[in-house]
Amino acid sequence: MQDRDLHVLEFNKIRDILSTFAVTECGRGLCLALVPSGEYDEVLRMQAMTEEADTVITYIGSSPVAYFTDVREYLKLAQVGSVLTAKALLDVAESLRAASSMRRSLVSSEREDTPYLSELASGISTDRELEDEIFNAILSEDEISDRASSELYSIRRHIRAANDKMREKLNSIVHSQSMSKYLMDSVITMRNGRYVIQVRADSRQYVPGLIHDQSASGATLFVEPMAVVEAGNDLKQWQAKEKQEIERILRGFSERIAPCAGLYRRNIEIMAEIDMIFAKALMGREMKAVAPKLNREGHIRLIKARHPLIDPQKVVPSDLWIGEGFTTLVVTGPNTGGKTVTLKTVGLLTLMAQAGLQVPCAYGSVLGVFDRVYADIGDEQSIEQSLSTFSSHMTKIVDILENVTENSLVLFDELGAGTDPTEGAALAIAILESLLKRHITTLATTHYSELKAFALSTQGVENASVEFDVETLRPTYRLSIGIPGKSNAFEISRKLGLPDELIETASKKLSADQVKFEDVIANAEYHRKIAEKERELAEQAHIEMQKLRREAEKMAREVEEKREELLRKARQEARSIVTKAQRESESVITELKKSKAHTEMLKEHELQGLRAQLSSVLAENTEGPGNAGSDIESLPVPKDLKPGDIVEMIDMGTKATVLEAPNAKGEVTVQAGVMKMKVALGRLRMARKEKTPAKPQAGKATVNIGPAAVSLECDIRGMNVEEGILAVDLYLDSVQRSGLKNVSIIHGKGSGVLRTGIQAHLKKHPAVKEMRLGRYGEGEDGVTVLTLK
Repeated sequence: MQDRDLHVLEFNKIRDILSTFAVTECGRGLCLALVPSGEYDEVLRMQAMTEEADTVITYIGSSPVAYFTDVREYLKLAQVGSVLTAKALLDVAESLRAASSMRRSLVSSEREDTPYLSELASGISTDRELEDEIFNAILSEDEISDRASSELYSIRRHIRAANDKMREKLNSIVHSQSMSKYLMDSVITMRNGRYVIQVRADSRQYVPGLIHDQSASGATLFVEPMAVVEAGNDLKQWQAKEKQEIERILRGFSERIAPCAGLYRRNIEIMAEIDMIFAKALMGREMKAVAPKLNREGHIRLIKARHPLIDPQKVVPSDLWIGEGFTTLVVTGPNTGGKTVTLKTVGLLTLMAQAGLQVPCAYGSVLGVFDRVYADIGDEQSIEQSLSTFSSHMTKIVDILENVTENSLVLFDELGAGTDPTEGAALAIAILESLLKRHITTLATTHYSELKAFALSTQGVENASVEFDVETLRPTYRLSIGIPGKSNAFEISRKLGLPDELIETASKKLSADQVKFEDVIANAEYHRKIAEKERELAEQAHIEMQKLRREAEKMAREVEEKREELLRKARQEARSIVTKAQRESESVITELKKSKAHTEMLKEHELQGLRAQLSSVLAENTEGPGNAGSDIESLPVPKDLKPGDIVEMIDMGTKATVLEAPNAKGEVTVQAGVMKMKVALGRLRMARKEKTPAKPQAGKATVNIGPAAVSLECDIRGMNVEEGILAVDLYLDSVQRSGLKNVSIIHGKGSGVLRTGIQAHLKKHPAVKEMRLGRYGEGEDGVTVLTLK
């Protein structure tokens, strides 16, 4: 890419914007020197790295690039044996710290979505030990830490001791009564690195010592008393040793840097490149840009493309395509209508994509990768070279025709302008035909009707136009492909006040073919606008339909949620009713147990049976509308009840036997187990027939007694003692009714608690005649075998 083409398409302004997103001076330098590549694979790599940088920013929330100074000059000095200053060493350590941070952020076994950046960052060299030592030894560019070396620590300890000794001696001198009358002031100060006191010039002979300075008036002498001269010399020696030790420390760091200078220089180059890559990603985010799809065939399809240098609030997005079906696009329309902006948008976005930058378009936009972008845009009239506008354009066109290849993109603005219109149009057609034969992707703007006709009649060439609103005399900046544009000269002139008779005279000067051609264009434009409006109406109708559909779906969800809520409340109410009935039944049972004699009391297992039935009713009522209670209640109220009929009590959820027919109050006397009660006729239903029980499984010992089958074993493993006793009582009750004499209780071995508790209960049970532990083959200690009375 030549600098002239980059400048014409304003790529230099894009580089300026890009540089503002860089963190370091090195990164800014690379941004300002960025040049698009013509190599397809290289462009793919750059675009991939920009996308990876955007992924990293999304993942960690910011750029991983930390500020560092360009230390390549310092590294060069270290390589030739120079001693680096404290500031230079701090800058080198800072660059090492930035390198470590960047490598940690980008090189990770867990990160698989940034292969290019990880590979690039893996080339960064780190030296954490040297980095830490420099920061620990050098506090600032003017201060070295006492802990930089043990020798420096010792030297500074001596310096502090010498300072303290001298100040103590000088304080005693200036505060002595014999000496105070000779002093101008009792303040101790320094001159030429030596401690001095301020002595009156007329009292010099009374204060022995070395004069180091005097005041401007000459009235005050700065004297180092002889009593501290030797101590001052000693201090000077320690200060010289301190300087030598600091020099040695700095030299040691410099010598450690020298062998790795090449690696550290490479670090700077890699980090600067990474800084530029993240600047690309940040600029893409700022511009709301996307990564385009790239191809080698020169196909371009821009969707809602925006010129990146125009105010985003004012720019009008446009769609444009070329390369599929035609390779030459002729753009026509009035001045200031946006033809040149269209050319620059295509050229600039192509350059941006080939520089690894994302482009301000919608997703799905496509750009070709070209070996070079040629742009003949603008007036380059040269007074020095005595070139007219036409000559300057033609000089550039000649250069383009000589160097262009099949993989180039060519942009012409006002092709053939600046000379006789007839000759200019003929030249323009010849140039476009030459490029068309070579299948070179070309965009050209023009006012010439001949070029519009050429595009209409030539295979591989297509017309496009920029819209212009004649009513407001303002361009809309919308691009329409497939329809040539009108110059609208007569309409614009009429709006601006040119007399109608002049416009009528001018229109008569046009040939019949010209008038017919312009009418065809106007008619096509009219129908295109109608089609565009119809399309917009169809889109609005589609959007409205989608909105109505979403509202209907929302309403259906709300109805369903309300139905579920009502069902939930109904289940809660049913549960509360059954719970209340359960509490009342428990109260009745308690009262009955208290009032009945021992022989007439309810058996415990029957009470538990009633409780279980109530619990089952409770569970059924909490499961939804299709529960058993609802089924019972839906049955008809029984008629002509007589003693002996089996009924179901709705409120209790259990079966009972009718003892007496309904009385005058509609109450029926029934018996459930051993409990007799009166129940309203409306709360009774005829009992449903029992389903035929399934046949017992093979291997299970059962005895058939009437309609029911009783097992020869009762398995209570896993229960506690109370649960086991209840289960055994219920089991023995059914066994007694069946007539069995020998049964087994399986309680398992375990800790023996369940076995002991069960056997203690069975010893007192009225139905048990004998009991023993199981023998070999019967389950041994895990089974108790019973003989019933």
